[in-house]
Amino acid sequence: MADESAESLIPYDEIVQEALRDVVSRVLSSIEKGGGLPGGHHFYITFRTRFAGVEIPKHLAQRFPDEMTIVIQHRFWDLHVAPDHFTVGLSFGGVPATLRVPFAAVTDFVDPAVDFSLKFQANGAEHDGHEEHDAAENDAPVATPVEDGSNVVSVDFTRKK
Repeated sequence: MADESAESLIPYDEIVQEALRDVVSRVLSSIEKGGGLPGGHHFYITFRTRFAGVEIPKHLAQRFPDEMTIVIQHRFWDLHVAPDHFTVGLSFGGVPATLRVPFAAVTDFVDPAVDFSLKFQANGAEHDGHEEHDAAENDAPVATPVEDGSNVVSVDFTRKK
């Protein structure tokens, strides 16, 4: 009989997180290759600003010391996707900036056009949910809020002790 309190020697939670982050990478890669967003698709991407490898302007790091949400919709340029990160040009208060975001820093990915959402744990940290945060700050039109729908994917890796 197996011991129910035994920890897995296989890092299932990390494997699943990595596989789901690959969805974000593949979607952004298709946008990069296609030269733009199809139809009404647009993305809200939330990421940890202090995560290793994140590169954002100093004034944004000061304004968003923990987490930041960006919108990929009308006003973005130079989207480039690498195996472990993406870079994108956005405008903040009329000032252009290039951001570098490792996929491992992403905590939320939402496409409100189709009620699709993925939530992640950055850096494998355990927590009880996602913090509420201000709306995206880059220059973009306001989108309608996302309602919970059948296309929402949420993965909770909290361990029972």
